[in-house]
Amino acid sequence: MIRPEDAQFHPPTSSDPLWAETNYFGLYAGQDTDRPMNIGVYGLFREPLGVVGSTVSVNSRRVTVPWAADYWDAWEHLVVPKPSNLLDYELANGLKVRCSEPNKVWDVDYSDAAAGLELHFRYTALMEPYDINDPDMDPMAAGRDLAKTWGHAYAGHFDQTGRYEGEIVLRGTTTPIDCVSTMDHSWGIRAERQTSRLSWQHAHVSPDLAIHVICDFNTEAGPEAPSAQTMTHGYVLDHGKVYGLKAGGGTTWRRGLYPEAIQLSVTDSADRTWELEGDALTTFPWQAWPGTVGHNCLLRWSVNGLLGYGECMDFIGLGELGAVYDRVHASSGG
Repeated sequence: MIRPEDAQFHPPTSSDPLWAETNYFGLYAGQDTDRPMNIGVYGLFREPLGVVGSTVSVNSRRVTVPWAADYWDAWEHLVVPKPSNLLDYELANGLKVRCSEPNKVWDVDYSDAAAGLELHFRYTALMEPYDINDPDMDPMAAGRDLAKTWGHAYAGHFDQTGRYEGEIVLRGTTTPIDCVSTMDHSWGIRAERQTSRLSWQHAHVSPDLAIHVICDFNTEAGPEAPSAQTMTHGYVLDHGKVYGLKAGGGTTWRRGLYPEAIQLSVTDSADRTWELEGDALTTFPWQAWPGTVGHNCLLRWSVNGLLGYGECMDFIGLGELGAVYDRVHASSGG
């Protein structure tokens, strides 16, 4: 069970200096226009080392290098403000975060005057935090192979769907933010080198219906081939009630490892089956930290025939990416 105090920093359970805590806010704006913007705000705190990495991205395009997006900013060695407080902090990159109701309400402000970006929003939870390690909440928690959910990095982890409201001003253009999307918070030992894969994805129809899924997949068939997905956990938020997912999987069709289309079929704890089909609107290579690439897309989803939006983040470590493309070059004689 996730408690209000879990919104704050946790005492490390290991002397490993790579202990980390993260907060990720993923949202979107202009989703009903011909140029929807996918927005990501992230902090990776390595409090034992006194540093925090932070990235902010805005992207409405299909890009494969981060600087081709609408906006990209990344810092790896910001100083953790003292006294350390995950409920109320301001970083030197212009990010301010305040959690006025733990695990319920966050206000996020970000300013980069030189680049012409102002981002301001409030996140209000629509559900209690979903603890992927609690068998009473997650039907797949018992006996789970942690290696398939990023191992010790997800020793503490919750996902949560909520309402984002605010605005973004980018180079003189103001776009209102009003969407349902998902945030997460993790704590544990997060290695610099990622050795497993993770597909973090969700579809949001309205405040009354959202589905969040984490899957494992493989890259053996190469960057252009479809890949099977095996669900490791997830939930359905249906009219204020949360149903853990107990079975599911599907297929992702790819271009350069970026999801182009996704098909999922999942079954919840009430024995209901949900059919999801997603089509990518954007692509973006998100490096949450240097050792991984999140092949990020904003998708337009069909959820049992209902229209929704949400992102997919397919994380692959650099070592595995090198091996994937080495096989491509070897097969072409390059």
